Amino acid sequence: MEQISKKTPSGVIATTIILALGLLVLVIMFFSQRSKMNEMETVLTQEKDSLANELKLMVNGYDTLKTNNDTLNANLFREKEKIIKLLSINASNSQLIKKYRSEISTMRDIMKSYIVQIDSLNTRNKVLSAQNKEIQQQITQVKNTNTELSKVKEELNSKVEIASVIQAKDILAVSLNKKRKETTRINLLDKLRICFTLRENALAKAGEKEVYMRVLRPDSLVIATSADNLFKYKGKDIVFSASRLVDYMNQDIDVCIFLDNTGDFIVGNYSVELYLENNIIGRTNFMLSKK
Repeated sequence: MEQISKKTPSGVIATTIILALGLLVLVIMFFSQRSKMNEMETVLTQEKDSLANELKLMVNGYDTLKTNNDTLNANLFREKEKIIKLLSINASNSQLIKKYRSEISTMRDIMKSYIVQIDSLNTRNKVLSAQNKEIQQQITQVKNTNTELSKVKEELNSKVEIASVIQAKDILAVSLNKKRKETTRINLLDKLRICFTLRENALAKAGEKEVYMRVLRPDSLVIATSADNLFKYKGKDIVFSASRLVDYMNQDIDVCIFLDNTGDFIVGNYSVELYLENNIIGRTNFMLSKK
């Protein structure tokens, strides 16, 4: 009995040593595993932060992408919202991080495609803008040319209109007595005869034309045989003394207009004006005296 009691402590000691060694091994393994887990957690955190930063940069990148295309703008907004949503995910294991990384890679490719599209659109817009500017310049040039042509046309029309005016030449005013003899004495005056030649003008329109004559006294009063003696000149009704219808054939034609003594003649210097087709075509003067 005494021998058994002496051997017991040795076995206990051995067992204790073995258990202690095993515990030590477990402790070492625990701390080693914990260290690896800490390292993995640090790596995962760094990876998550890196991906989050990359996503934020992508969000900022989308903010800088601008286009006038409404459909493309809608697509850009949708992709930006996906990135913002992905930022809110709390990836806590390697599997989620891997998925996180895969989705970011896809989003990066999508963003690159949009950048290419926008660059293409911007380039096209620049080309179209340049073409539009060139077209506007051409339109302006055409308008300026048309304006110049209109001015030239107006000038030519004005020149043709002026050139087509039939003028009177060799105008001679003669006061006649009852025997058709020339006289300047007012007491012997019976008729006034105004003779002239309508000039040849190839540009004028041929046909029947009416020539109006105005005889103005020294006091500027127009002698008229009737209150109805009115004709249009420059848009106004003016008084005439006498008129004559002429068949004009674009050649020189001699014309005489007579005016009876209405009793309105006075002593002095008279003016005679000839009108045709809204133009004054000639003037002359004559004198009447007492003796």
